[in-house]
Amino acid sequence: MRECKLCTLPAKVPDADIDHAGVCRFCREYEIQDTGPDENIRKERQEDLEKALQECRGQGQYDCLVPLSGGKDSIYLLYKLKIDYRLNVLAFTTNVNIPEIAWDNMRRALKKLEIDHISFSPSDNLYAKIFKYLLQNQEERGAVYTISYVYAPLFEGDAIKMAMEKEIPLILAGYSPGQPEPERMLYEFSRKLICETDWTPPGLRSSGLLTEAELANFFNPLSYPKGTVFPRYLAPFHAWEYNQDKVMKSVVKNKLVKTGKHASPIYSNYPINWLLMYSDLKHFGFNPYHPEFSALIREGKAIRLYWKIMTPIVNFMIKNKVFLGKDVTRSLKWLELDEKELRINMPKGTYDPIF
Repeated sequence: MRECKLCTLPAKVPDADIDHAGVCRFCREYEIQDTGPDENIRKERQEDLEKALQECRGQGQYDCLVPLSGGKDSIYLLYKLKIDYRLNVLAFTTNVNIPEIAWDNMRRALKKLEIDHISFSPSDNLYAKIFKYLLQNQEERGAVYTISYVYAPLFEGDAIKMAMEKEIPLILAGYSPGQPEPERMLYEFSRKLICETDWTPPGLRSSGLLTEAELANFFNPLSYPKGTVFPRYLAPFHAWEYNQDKVMKSVVKNKLVKTGKHASPIYSNYPINWLLMYSDLKHFGFNPYHPEFSALIREGKAIRLYWKIMTPIVNFMIKNKVFLGKDVTRSLKWLELDEKELRINMPKGTYDPIF
């Protein structure tokens, strides 16, 4: 597959526009700017973050809540907050589709850092029903985008509910730069989104798939009494300087995870994600996470050689359903789904809550 010689972006990615020199449009525009992301904006975010980390101290039993997935970024975030800032942190996990290697990371890090942890286990049947329907009725941006726009608001909403229950003023998520989609968050979920917006995906509500009780699993600030105080929800890695390789090395060096394998996002990935990548590879011809990794490479936040080597390996495992790619088959079996049912048949934005 033809790809950008600088960031490895595949030519099949929309608007890649790789020129005769082998450089994609995004890299050309990035070089023209000669500054990368706006450093002034990052510094403003960092100043706001530092203030928030000071102001959250001592307001309750815990200073902040961290949604913990067991991946390198959320583990490293725990370390930074506990060791560098000496905050009293509550880790919180929505226990859905988490691989054993991620649980091993969580157990090890939580024990070493002596951080309290709450794990919430919602109905497995509810998630299976949602995932199956969404994969059969994907919007035009594909499986990863469709599922993410429903799955993420569910566990993000769980974190908000837990923070409110524990009277925690600040939620800090381990999203790396580029996560989640920019229209959802750039450093912070807006106050309008947190305080005034129903997070229930419109396309899921109108589908008739879920009961009102099941739809109530989505966070809806409008269901709370007037005057309710909602926490802030920030992504510190959008404010701090970030380097993927340094994060991976740090969690291993500080014995927060067992090995470099445990620090790899490839191994700690949600099992369902392998099926989502399989569907998108099938429909679009490139890995849906490739643009995200290419952006990190372009901005000097990830090592080009690592993803140059690993991406073809990952794609091979997915396409052939071998090694880690066996989770494609396992997920199809879990959802009682045939791969022929992986269909894109809904317009763009079907499941996007109105922000």
